[in-house]
Amino acid sequence: MVGRKRKSRKKKRRSGGARFLLTASLLIAAVAGGAAWLVLSPFGSAEETFVEVPAGSSSARIGQKLEAAGVVRSRYAFELLRLCKRGTLRAGEYRFDHPAPATEVYARIARGDVFTKSVTIPEGANLFDVASRLEQAGLGARKDFLDAAAGQTALVADLDPGARSLEGYLFPDTYYLARKATPAEICATMVRRFRVVAGQLGLTGNVHAAVTLASLVERETAVDTERPLVASVFQNRLAKGMPLMTDPAVIYGLELEGRWRGVIYRTDLKFDTAYNTYLHKGLPPSPIANPGARSLRAALEPAKTDFLYFVAAGANPQGHSLFSRTLDEQNRNVAGYRSAAKRAGGR
Repeated sequence: MVGRKRKSRKKKRRSGGARFLLTASLLIAAVAGGAAWLVLSPFGSAEETFVEVPAGSSSARIGQKLEAAGVVRSRYAFELLRLCKRGTLRAGEYRFDHPAPATEVYARIARGDVFTKSVTIPEGANLFDVASRLEQAGLGARKDFLDAAAGQTALVADLDPGARSLEGYLFPDTYYLARKATPAEICATMVRRFRVVAGQLGLTGNVHAAVTLASLVERETAVDTERPLVASVFQNRLAKGMPLMTDPAVIYGLELEGRWRGVIYRTDLKFDTAYNTYLHKGLPPSPIANPGARSLRAALEPAKTDFLYFVAAGANPQGHSLFSRTLDEQNRNVAGYRSAAKRAGGR
Protein backbone atom coordinates (compact mmCIF):
# COMPACT_ATOMS: atom_id res chain seq x y z
CA MET A 1 0.00 0.00 0.00
CA VAL A 2 2.81 2.36 0.86
CA GLY A 3 4.45 1.79 -2.51
CA ARG A 4 1.24 2.59 -4.32
CA LYS A 5 0.81 5.87 -2.43
CA ARG A 6 4.33 6.94 -3.32
CA LYS A 7 3.73 6.20 -6.97
CA SER A 8 0.47 8.11 -6.83
CA ARG A 9 2.19 11.13 -5.35
CA LYS A 10 4.90 11.02 -8.02
CA LYS A 11 2.26 10.85 -10.70
CA LYS A 12 0.48 13.85 -9.19
CA ARG A 13 3.72 15.82 -9.05
CA ARG A 14 4.50 14.93 -12.65
CA SER A 15 1.03 15.81 -13.83
CA GLY A 16 1.13 19.07 -11.84
CA GLY A 17 4.49 19.98 -13.40
CA ALA A 18 3.18 19.14 -16.84
CA ARG A 19 0.15 21.36 -16.32
CA PHE A 20 2.40 24.18 -15.17
CA LEU A 21 4.63 23.82 -18.23
CA LEU A 22 1.60 23.65 -20.48
CA THR A 23 0.08 26.74 -18.87
CA ALA A 24 3.38 28.62 -19.09
CA SER A 25 3.79 27.59 -22.70
CA LEU A 26 0.28 28.73 -23.53
CA LEU A 27 0.88 32.00 -21.72
CA ILE A 28 4.14 32.59 -23.56
CA ALA A 29 2.48 31.72 -26.85
CA ALA A 30 -0.36 34.12 -26.09
CA VAL A 31 2.07 36.92 -25.20
CA ALA A 32 4.15 36.21 -28.29
CA GLY A 33 1.05 36.08 -30.43
CA GLY A 34 -0.19 39.35 -28.98
CA ALA A 35 3.17 40.99 -29.52
CA ALA A 36 3.30 39.69 -33.08
CA TRP A 37 -0.21 41.02 -33.68
CA LEU A 38 0.76 44.43 -32.31
CA VAL A 39 3.95 44.55 -34.39
CA LEU A 40 2.99 42.80 -37.61
CA SER A 41 -0.69 43.54 -38.09
CA PRO A 42 -1.40 46.59 -40.29
CA PHE A 43 -2.89 49.56 -38.49
CA GLY A 44 -3.66 53.18 -39.24
CA SER A 45 -5.83 55.31 -41.46
CA ALA A 46 -5.90 55.61 -45.23
CA GLU A 47 -6.11 59.38 -44.75
CA GLU A 48 -2.96 61.48 -44.93
CA THR A 49 -1.35 61.85 -41.50
CA PHE A 50 1.83 63.79 -40.67
CA VAL A 51 4.02 63.12 -37.65
CA GLU A 52 6.92 65.39 -36.72
CA VAL A 53 9.89 63.73 -35.02
CA PRO A 54 11.98 66.48 -33.39
CA ALA A 55 15.74 66.05 -33.19
CA GLY A 56 16.81 64.29 -30.00
CA SER A 57 13.45 62.56 -29.43
CA SER A 58 13.58 59.31 -27.44
CA SER A 59 12.03 56.18 -28.91
CA ALA A 60 9.43 56.30 -26.13
CA ARG A 61 8.46 59.84 -27.10
CA ILE A 62 8.32 58.90 -30.79
CA GLY A 63 6.11 55.92 -29.94
CA GLN A 64 3.76 58.17 -27.98
CA LYS A 65 3.44 60.59 -30.93
CA LEU A 66 2.79 57.74 -33.36
CA GLU A 67 0.15 56.21 -31.10
CA ALA A 68 -1.54 59.58 -30.52
CA ALA A 69 -1.63 60.16 -34.30
CA GLY A 70 -3.20 56.74 -34.87
CA VAL A 71 -0.24 55.45 -36.87
CA VAL A 72 0.62 52.51 -34.55
CA ARG A 73 -1.63 50.54 -32.20
CA SER A 74 0.69 50.73 -29.23
CA ARG A 75 3.69 52.77 -28.23
CA TYR A 76 4.96 49.66 -26.43
CA ALA A 77 5.06 47.71 -29.68
CA PHE A 78 7.22 50.47 -31.15
CA GLU A 79 9.48 50.36 -28.07
CA LEU A 80 9.78 46.60 -28.46
CA LEU A 81 10.99 47.05 -32.01
CA ARG A 82 13.51 49.63 -30.83
CA LEU A 83 14.88 47.19 -28.24
CA CYS A 84 15.13 44.40 -30.80
CA LYS A 85 16.55 46.34 -33.73
CA ARG A 86 18.63 48.96 -31.88
CA GLY A 87 18.65 51.23 -34.92
CA THR A 88 19.03 55.01 -35.06
CA LEU A 89 15.76 56.88 -35.44
CA ARG A 90 15.99 60.00 -37.58
CA ALA A 91 14.34 63.36 -37.03
CA GLY A 92 12.02 64.93 -39.58
CA GLU A 93 8.42 64.99 -40.72
CA TYR A 94 6.88 61.71 -41.83
CA ARG A 95 3.78 61.15 -43.93
CA PHE A 96 1.55 58.10 -43.50
CA ASP A 97 -1.31 57.44 -45.88
CA HIS A 98 -2.20 53.75 -45.52
CA PRO A 99 -2.54 51.12 -42.77
CA ALA A 100 0.88 49.61 -42.11
CA PRO A 101 2.48 47.26 -39.57
CA ALA A 102 4.64 48.81 -36.87
CA THR A 103 7.68 47.18 -38.49
CA GLU A 104 7.14 49.27 -41.63
CA VAL A 105 6.63 52.45 -39.63
CA TYR A 106 9.80 51.76 -37.65
CA ALA A 107 11.81 50.97 -40.79
CA ARG A 108 10.77 54.25 -42.42
CA ILE A 109 11.88 56.32 -39.43
CA ALA A 110 15.12 54.37 -39.15
CA ARG A 111 15.81 55.06 -42.86
CA GLY A 112 14.97 58.73 -42.49
CA ASP A 113 12.27 58.45 -45.13
CA VAL A 114 11.05 61.97 -44.36
CA PHE A 115 8.35 63.69 -46.36
CA THR A 116 9.58 66.35 -48.78
CA LYS A 117 8.22 68.40 -51.64
CA SER A 118 10.26 68.62 -54.81
CA VAL A 119 10.67 71.79 -56.81
CA THR A 120 12.82 72.33 -59.89
CA ILE A 121 14.44 75.71 -60.44
CA PRO A 122 15.55 75.99 -64.10
CA GLU A 123 18.74 77.70 -65.21
CA GLY A 124 18.16 81.38 -65.72
CA ALA A 125 15.23 81.68 -63.33
CA ASN A 126 15.27 84.98 -61.48
CA LEU A 127 14.00 85.74 -57.98
CA PHE A 128 10.46 86.29 -59.21
CA ASP A 129 10.45 82.98 -61.08
CA VAL A 130 11.87 81.10 -58.08
CA ALA A 131 9.33 82.64 -55.72
CA SER A 132 6.44 81.69 -58.03
CA ARG A 133 7.63 78.09 -58.39
CA LEU A 134 7.97 77.68 -54.64
CA GLU A 135 4.48 79.06 -54.09
CA GLN A 136 3.07 76.70 -56.73
CA ALA A 137 4.77 73.79 -54.96
CA GLY A 138 3.04 74.73 -51.70
CA LEU A 139 6.25 75.94 -50.08
CA GLY A 140 5.15 79.32 -48.85
CA ALA A 141 3.90 82.61 -50.19
CA ARG A 142 5.71 84.27 -53.08
CA LYS A 143 6.11 87.56 -51.22
CA ASP A 144 7.63 85.86 -48.17
CA PHE A 145 10.35 84.30 -50.28
CA LEU A 146 11.10 87.58 -52.06
CA ASP A 147 11.40 89.30 -48.68
CA ALA A 148 13.75 86.58 -47.41
CA ALA A 149 15.92 86.73 -50.53
CA ALA A 150 16.24 90.50 -50.11
CA GLY A 151 16.98 90.28 -46.39
CA GLN A 152 19.39 87.32 -46.32
CA THR A 153 22.34 88.93 -48.11
CA ALA A 154 24.56 87.99 -45.18
CA LEU A 155 24.57 84.48 -46.68
CA VAL A 156 26.80 85.77 -49.52
CA ALA A 157 28.54 88.69 -47.79
CA ASP A 158 31.94 87.04 -48.19
CA LEU A 159 31.35 86.46 -51.92
CA ASP A 160 29.55 89.67 -52.81
CA PRO A 161 29.74 92.30 -50.03
CA GLY A 162 27.51 94.68 -51.95
CA ALA A 163 24.81 92.17 -52.87
CA ARG A 164 21.36 93.75 -53.08
CA SER A 165 19.63 90.39 -52.76
CA LEU A 166 20.42 86.71 -53.29
CA GLU A 167 19.82 87.06 -57.03
CA GLY A 168 22.48 85.05 -58.83
CA TYR A 169 23.31 82.88 -55.83
CA LEU A 170 20.19 80.68 -55.68
CA PHE A 171 21.59 77.81 -57.68
CA PRO A 172 19.20 76.24 -60.23
CA ASP A 173 18.58 72.59 -59.38
CA THR A 174 15.90 70.17 -58.19
CA TYR A 175 15.40 70.53 -54.45
CA TYR A 176 13.62 68.23 -52.00
CA LEU A 177 12.37 70.45 -49.22
CA ALA A 178 10.56 69.84 -45.97
CA ARG A 179 6.89 70.80 -46.08
CA LYS A 180 7.43 73.37 -43.32
CA ALA A 181 10.73 74.74 -44.60
CA THR A 182 10.85 78.51 -44.08
CA PRO A 183 11.84 80.94 -46.85
CA ALA A 184 15.07 81.64 -44.96
CA GLU A 185 15.89 77.90 -44.81
CA ILE A 186 15.17 77.50 -48.51
CA CYS A 187 17.43 80.43 -49.35
CA ALA A 188 20.21 78.94 -47.25
CA THR A 189 19.83 75.56 -48.97
CA MET A 190 20.08 77.09 -52.44
CA VAL A 191 23.06 79.25 -51.54
CA ARG A 192 24.87 76.21 -50.11
CA ARG A 193 24.36 74.46 -53.44
CA PHE A 194 25.79 77.51 -55.24
CA ARG A 195 28.88 77.41 -53.04
CA VAL A 196 29.46 73.74 -53.85
CA VAL A 197 29.31 74.39 -57.61
CA ALA A 198 31.38 77.58 -57.32
CA GLY A 199 34.06 75.62 -55.50
CA GLN A 200 34.07 72.94 -58.21
CA LEU A 201 34.48 75.61 -60.91
CA GLY A 202 37.19 77.47 -59.03
CA LEU A 203 35.13 80.66 -58.85
CA THR A 204 37.27 83.19 -56.99
CA GLY A 205 38.26 86.84 -57.33
CA ASN A 206 35.50 89.22 -58.38
CA VAL A 207 32.61 86.84 -57.82
CA HIS A 208 30.04 89.60 -58.24
CA ALA A 209 31.23 90.44 -61.77
CA ALA A 210 31.53 86.78 -62.80
CA VAL A 211 28.05 85.87 -61.60
CA THR A 212 26.53 89.01 -63.13
CA LEU A 213 28.14 88.23 -66.49
CA ALA A 214 27.04 84.58 -66.23
CA SER A 215 23.46 85.68 -65.58
CA LEU A 216 23.47 87.73 -68.80
CA VAL A 217 24.85 84.78 -70.75
CA GLU A 218 22.21 82.49 -69.24
CA ARG A 219 19.36 84.74 -70.29
CA GLU A 220 20.70 85.32 -73.80
CA THR A 221 21.17 81.74 -75.00
CA ALA A 222 20.11 78.21 -74.14
CA VAL A 223 22.65 76.68 -76.55
CA ASP A 224 25.65 75.32 -74.67
CA THR A 225 28.17 75.88 -77.46
CA GLU A 226 27.14 79.54 -77.71
CA ARG A 227 27.65 80.45 -74.07
CA PRO A 228 31.42 81.13 -74.34
CA LEU A 229 30.80 83.12 -77.54
CA VAL A 230 28.13 85.30 -75.92
CA ALA A 231 30.46 85.83 -72.94
CA SER A 232 33.20 86.91 -75.36
CA VAL A 233 30.91 89.52 -76.95
CA PHE A 234 30.14 91.04 -73.58
CA GLN A 235 33.79 90.99 -72.53
CA ASN A 236 34.87 92.62 -75.79
CA ARG A 237 32.26 95.36 -75.47
CA LEU A 238 33.25 96.01 -71.85
CA ALA A 239 36.89 96.27 -72.89
CA LYS A 240 36.00 98.88 -75.54
CA GLY A 241 33.71 100.86 -73.24
CA MET A 242 30.66 100.01 -75.34
CA PRO A 243 27.21 99.62 -73.73
CA LEU A 244 26.18 95.96 -73.52
CA MET A 245 22.71 96.64 -74.98
CA THR A 246 21.22 93.40 -73.68
CA ASP A 247 17.44 93.16 -73.52
CA PRO A 248 17.24 90.70 -70.58
CA ALA A 249 18.90 93.26 -68.30
CA VAL A 250 16.39 95.92 -69.40
CA ILE A 251 13.55 93.49 -68.72
CA TYR A 252 14.89 92.75 -65.24
CA GLY A 253 14.96 96.45 -64.42
CA LEU A 254 11.36 96.73 -65.58
CA GLU A 255 10.39 93.77 -63.40
CA LEU A 256 11.93 95.44 -60.37
CA GLU A 257 9.92 98.57 -61.17
CA GLY A 258 6.71 96.58 -61.73
CA ARG A 259 6.60 97.83 -65.33
CA TRP A 260 7.27 94.62 -67.30
CA ARG A 261 4.41 93.96 -69.73
CA GLY A 262 5.51 90.59 -71.08
CA VAL A 263 6.83 92.06 -74.34
CA ILE A 264 9.68 94.54 -74.69
CA TYR A 265 8.78 97.77 -76.50
CA ARG A 266 10.96 100.55 -77.93
CA THR A 267 9.81 102.80 -75.11
CA ASP A 268 11.13 100.25 -72.61
CA LEU A 269 14.61 100.63 -74.08
CA LYS A 270 14.44 104.34 -73.22
CA PHE A 271 13.08 103.91 -69.72
CA ASP A 272 15.89 104.72 -67.31
CA THR A 273 16.66 102.07 -64.71
CA ALA A 274 20.06 101.05 -63.38
CA TYR A 275 19.67 97.86 -65.45
CA ASN A 276 19.10 99.59 -68.78
CA THR A 277 22.29 98.53 -70.57
CA TYR A 278 21.37 100.67 -73.57
CA LEU A 279 21.59 103.82 -71.44
CA HIS A 280 24.35 102.77 -69.01
CA LYS A 281 27.74 101.30 -69.82
CA GLY A 282 29.29 98.43 -67.93
CA LEU A 283 27.68 95.48 -66.21
CA PRO A 284 24.30 95.96 -64.54
CA PRO A 285 24.52 96.56 -60.78
CA SER A 286 23.70 92.94 -59.89
CA PRO A 287 22.97 89.56 -61.48
CA ILE A 288 19.67 89.49 -63.35
CA ALA A 289 19.02 85.75 -62.88
CA ASN A 290 20.48 82.62 -61.35
CA PRO A 291 22.95 81.05 -63.78
CA GLY A 292 23.78 77.36 -64.03
CA ALA A 293 27.24 75.80 -64.04
CA ARG A 294 27.68 76.06 -67.83
CA SER A 295 27.07 79.80 -67.92
CA LEU A 296 29.29 80.32 -64.89
CA ARG A 297 32.07 78.45 -66.66
CA ALA A 298 31.53 80.54 -69.82
CA ALA A 299 31.87 83.73 -67.77
CA LEU A 300 35.11 82.42 -66.27
CA GLU A 301 36.44 81.12 -69.60
CA PRO A 302 34.94 83.19 -72.47
CA ALA A 303 35.94 82.29 -76.00
CA LYS A 304 38.73 84.29 -77.65
CA THR A 305 36.95 86.20 -80.43
CA ASP A 306 36.67 89.66 -81.91
CA PHE A 307 32.86 89.53 -82.03
CA LEU A 308 31.12 92.68 -80.83
CA TYR A 309 27.51 91.89 -81.77
CA PHE A 310 25.11 88.99 -81.88
CA VAL A 311 21.47 88.28 -82.63
CA ALA A 312 20.26 86.01 -79.84
CA ALA A 313 18.59 82.70 -80.59
CA GLY A 314 16.28 83.26 -77.67
CA ALA A 315 15.19 80.41 -75.43
CA ASN A 316 14.81 77.91 -78.28
CA PRO A 317 17.57 75.27 -77.90
CA GLN A 318 17.03 74.26 -81.55
CA GLY A 319 17.90 77.74 -82.81
CA HIS A 320 21.26 79.48 -82.92
CA SER A 321 22.63 82.96 -82.46
CA LEU A 322 24.30 85.01 -85.20
CA PHE A 323 27.62 86.63 -84.28
CA SER A 324 29.31 89.52 -86.06
CA ARG A 325 32.38 91.75 -85.84
CA THR A 326 31.00 94.94 -87.38
CA LEU A 327 27.79 96.90 -87.19
CA ASP A 328 27.15 96.32 -90.91
CA GLU A 329 27.31 92.56 -90.37
CA GLN A 330 25.02 92.91 -87.38
CA ASN A 331 22.45 94.91 -89.35
CA ARG A 332 22.42 92.26 -92.09
CA ASN A 333 21.99 89.53 -89.48
CA VAL A 334 19.13 91.40 -87.83
CA ALA A 335 17.39 91.91 -91.17
CA GLY A 336 17.79 88.25 -92.05
CA TYR A 337 16.57 87.17 -88.63
CA ARG A 338 13.45 89.33 -88.87
CA SER A 339 12.73 88.14 -92.39
CA ALA A 340 12.99 84.50 -91.31
CA ALA A 341 10.77 85.16 -88.30
CA LYS A 342 8.18 86.84 -90.51
CA ARG A 343 8.15 83.92 -92.95
CA ALA A 344 7.81 81.44 -90.10
CA GLY A 345 4.90 83.43 -88.67
CA GLY A 346 3.17 83.50 -92.04
CA ARG A 347 3.07 79.73 -92.49
